[in-house]
Formats: sequence, structure tokens, C-alpha cells
Amino acid sequence: MTELIESIIKEPGFIWKFWTENKEAEEAGGVYMVETRESTEKYLDMHTKRLESFGYSGIRSRFFELNEKLSKMGKAPF
Repeated sequence: MTELIESIIKEPGFIWKFWTENKEAEEAGGVYMVETRESTEKYLDMHTKRLESFGYSGIRSRFFELNEKLSKMGKAPF
């Protein structure tokens, strides 16, 4: 996955990504912090196509806005 993260960190608007994994369920994912919804949508389209070309399916995503006040209280990495 080194090649994958090296690509992700070069994407416009990328700030950080937490990688998630459940080996028993054979599922993986992540939580991304990206500057704008537009850059996120462009990245998601490209990344979904890339994952599908690797043979992955059932790719899901959701968009959320940052609640900065509560995130800071929860010691989020800013």
C-alpha cells in the first residue's frame, strides 16, 4: 500500500488520512481530511476507479462537515 499512500498524499487539498482495517471481515477504509468538498469528490471518483481496477467492489463513501469546536475539544489533530 506504500505506492497508494504516496499517490494519495499528492492529491490537491489532501490534509491527512486515518487508515482503518478489519482483517476478519476483509474490509479496509479510511477517514480523510481534505480542504474542499470539490477536491474530495474528484479524488473519490479517481480512487474508486483505481480500487475497482484492483478488483475491489462495494466501495462506499460518505461526506461529513467538520465540527471544529467539538473536534478540538476531542483533541483532534489540527
